Amino acid sequence: MLSLQEISDRLEIEDLMVRYSHAVDTRQWELLDEIFTPDAHIDYTAMGGPAGDLESTKKFLATVMPNFAAFQHLISNSSIRVDGDTATARTMCHNPMLVTGADGKSNLMLCGLWYLDTFVRVAGEWRIKQRVEEKSYMFVAPDAVPTN
Repeated sequence: MLSLQEISDRLEIEDLMVRYSHAVDTRQWELLDEIFTPDAHIDYTAMGGPAGDLESTKKFLATVMPNFAAFQHLISNSSIRVDGDTATARTMCHNPMLVTGADGKSNLMLCGLWYLDTFVRVAGEWRIKQRVEEKSYMFVAPDAVPTN
């Protein structure tokens, strides 16, 4: 049986992951400072991005994400293990992204991955200390027509 503290910890960690998705999907890079530890290591290499610290990750996202007309980070199926002031999780992410090609046509890129996270409690709040992406699939559907 889970203790009330572990239930609270799991809910706080799930909320932290949702806030990450919200920060990226709304292009509010400064919110990542409230999600990651200052010394966090973030590894996007499995999906073609870089690995680095928080500042280089924010610069990467600010440079790359404007290339996509629309995108969403849909997370679910988190397997969270809490051990005192540390925790780990494996969380599924489905990330559809709409990109306009050089010919002006829209292409829908579907990315499936898992976030492998390590969390630490800092001053009573959970933060991501390490995030590593694990690739499941990437598929580009040409000539996608967005509907509003």
